[in-house]
Amino acid sequence: MGLEITHLGSGSRGNATLLSTGETRVIVDCGFSLKQMEARLAMVGVEGSSVNAIVVSHHHSDHSKSAARASKKWGARLYANLETTMRLGLEPISEVRTFEGLERLHIADDLSLLPVPVPHDDADNVGIIASNGDGRRAAIVTDLGEPTLELMKHLSGCEHISIEANYDLGRLISGPYPPSLKRRISGRGGHLSNEQTADILTEVLHPGLQSVVLCHLSEKNNAPHLAESEVLHQIGERFDGVLSICGQEGPEFSNWLGQSEPERISNTT
Repeated sequence: MGLEITHLGSGSRGNATLLSTGETRVIVDCGFSLKQMEARLAMVGVEGSSVNAIVVSHHHSDHSKSAARASKKWGARLYANLETTMRLGLEPISEVRTFEGLERLHIADDLSLLPVPVPHDDADNVGIIASNGDGRRAAIVTDLGEPTLELMKHLSGCEHISIEANYDLGRLISGPYPPSLKRRISGRGGHLSNEQTADILTEVLHPGLQSVVLCHLSEKNNAPHLAESEVLHQIGERFDGVLSICGQEGPEFSNWLGQSEPERISNTT
């Protein structure tokens, strides 16, 4: 069974990822307006009504903005942990199926998700490890200041990893943000720098890792060429797959497990 990973967009103004198998479609994070979500799905020929489930990693609006509305309109099951559910003002059971960290979510026979807790400021955040019916795995991990041992263990067996490379340390230090915000971004509950992301990928790299997508890049404190060059500097000689970068405007490409080269999406605007 195949598993397709399509980022509908990633950054401080919104995040959403579509996971598709032959029979099942899941949205991980729903951080754009409902109108934007439907427009971006339409670019890949997907109607909202065909989405089976929406999983929210944490309550920050760039990950949760239209999740509740989309769930109701599309008839998709909404999943979140208890703190995220409460912070969004939603009712457990009646509006949201709550989960605990490391509790496997059986979406369908050909897709299950494992939420892995990660540290993030003022949020009970999780990374998502997706498994298809053949046991092949892909990861979507953003909004964490540092990796945990549990996360590293689960990343180690993934064929695809989407991971944030939020900031370049030099740009952050010399940039316009106040010192308190700089400390929060670079702290344990903040975001990953390009160098931290490269370090993580170096540690979990294995021959079966076919594709990596760098996402959630800061528009003020990073640039695609900086993130790409830092990661390739550390893993380039040992990494035989393809490295891509997801921007705020999307979707631009899709990755498939078992296929290293991403498929470009031609009808983006």
